[in-house]
Amino acid sequence: MAKPPAEVSFPGDRNRRKKVRVRGIKQASKEIQRRLESNLESLLDDPESFVPEITGALGKVSFFGHKDKMAMTLREIENVATKRNDQRWLRKRMVKKGGDEVCRALAGSLLAAGEDDLSIVSVFKHPLYGTSSYLRRGNGKQSHLAGIQNFNHPRLRLLVWDGHAKAGQHFFSWDGGFVCSCSSPDAPPEWISWVLDKSSVDLNGKEVRWTVGLSEEIVRGGEFSENGWIRLTFQDGTIVGISPSSLAKTTEPFAQSLAISMMPPNKLNSVCDAEWMWRPRGWPEDMPLPDEGAERLAEVLDSWLKMSLDDSKLSQSCRASVLNSIEEGYVIGNSWFESDNRGDFLESLSGTEDEKNAISAILDSLDGGIHVRTDGVVLNLDSEVVRMEETSCHPNLVSLWPKHGKTVLQSMFGLNDEAAEEILEKQTRRKQGFGAFLRELTEALDTEMRLNRLPWNNEDLPQPLGMADLLIRKAVEDGIPSTVSLTRKSKGLESSMGWAWLVVHNKTESDAWRFDESIRDKGGDWVPALQALWDAAEDLLLKDNEDAVEDYTNAMKWLAETSGVSGNLGSPL
Repeated sequence: MAKPPAEVSFPGDRNRRKKVRVRGIKQASKEIQRRLESNLESLLDDPESFVPEITGALGKVSFFGHKDKMAMTLREIENVATKRNDQRWLRKRMVKKGGDEVCRALAGSLLAAGEDDLSIVSVFKHPLYGTSSYLRRGNGKQSHLAGIQNFNHPRLRLLVWDGHAKAGQHFFSWDGGFVCSCSSPDAPPEWISWVLDKSSVDLNGKEVRWTVGLSEEIVRGGEFSENGWIRLTFQDGTIVGISPSSLAKTTEPFAQSLAISMMPPNKLNSVCDAEWMWRPRGWPEDMPLPDEGAERLAEVLDSWLKMSLDDSKLSQSCRASVLNSIEEGYVIGNSWFESDNRGDFLESLSGTEDEKNAISAILDSLDGGIHVRTDGVVLNLDSEVVRMEETSCHPNLVSLWPKHGKTVLQSMFGLNDEAAEEILEKQTRRKQGFGAFLRELTEALDTEMRLNRLPWNNEDLPQPLGMADLLIRKAVEDGIPSTVSLTRKSKGLESSMGWAWLVVHNKTESDAWRFDESIRDKGGDWVPALQALWDAAEDLLLKDNEDAVEDYTNAMKWLAETSGVSGNLGSPL
């Protein structure tokens, strides 16, 4: 007989062990084993120990037509209870595909109760209901097995009845009890008190409860507040007031902290009514809020109670539902102004007078309403309301400027299309803040209008009179120090006029070396006439004395005569 081939081996094979890991199971600690053993013994003694107290009306069990799911489950539990010591029967029932699914998990749990070794357990994990150990036996749902074997856990045991909750049954669980109110969501007062004590916010009071930022008087009387608050009224008459500041600090969503102790958890709105206690600043107390706003508000609160809206977004969403339903007047931030009260509306905006005037000019050009959102989107509205979510002029002008900037420039400054387009292009390149931009533009246009009072254009005047006129214009626009550089660059007769200008303004000390003696001598002869011309310019341009035009004209003629300019200066403008 041939020998079998030698087995091929590799170094280290003797020390290598194969480990098989199965997800979802673990070695149970002594504490877990004792707890499960105690629970399973109680379950074996009373297989109905996980069943809630029935406080509602059960339907009939029939084999034809409508069937009450809870009644059918209770009937089959009784059947399983009679077989709790028949392991053979339990083995068949825990893997049976048909029949009640709760009883399938119950059969597996009762079978586990008769075992001696509880060292290997499965782990049930749920993002809301937490983590728990249980014994996996049969084809029952993990949540059902975990809930039955941890039937004394006030939240986990609710999971056993998820299918019944989908069929219209209601369950309420707390440390002191567990009830099924059947098709009517009747929350026990004990449950209401317990879940409020265990909620994610700190509540004061008993029949009337309130969080930080509120008082018993405000909550009991249902008073509106500037920041708004949530008023919950439960079936037993308990009233709860919740401030936005308390919701901002929750580690667990408030609605979830209540609803997690009932099944189905998305029916919290069936055991309490929610109200948003707020009205816009300036809204008359005797005037009801728009019906559309009330409908939107109800949708927001319902979404919050169903755990579909974060606590941090609740107050903003509630305010928006009210503010966005207003169809007349002016809405700015959380305030409202009547249609004939534009002045107070503009005054409430933070910004310069120029910025407010710019927004007013835009409003004058509108055919209907407008909504300027915080994200920069501008919506045209069919209603007449002007709605601005930002309370500052600047962000509103940033949003409105691309479409209405030209209108502002034409309305505020009387610019033609070409001039307005040129300024718009410069502003787009500079991206200057609107406060500074409008201020500088106002100053520049004001200076330009002032300079238009001068009888001559400096280009039309012969030299060195044109130099004198240029220096005057530069001094009015940018200040006298800015003119010194012009005098340094001048030549010939212009240089002599530049020296005379420096003498008039006492600016010769540091620049005398730039001018030779002949230029200084000639310019010195022109100083009295140039002084008279500057005095007249100050009266006309800086002191708004329009009668000084004649003095300016006479001084210019005197300067022409002194500087030797012959011929006609031309007619003044």
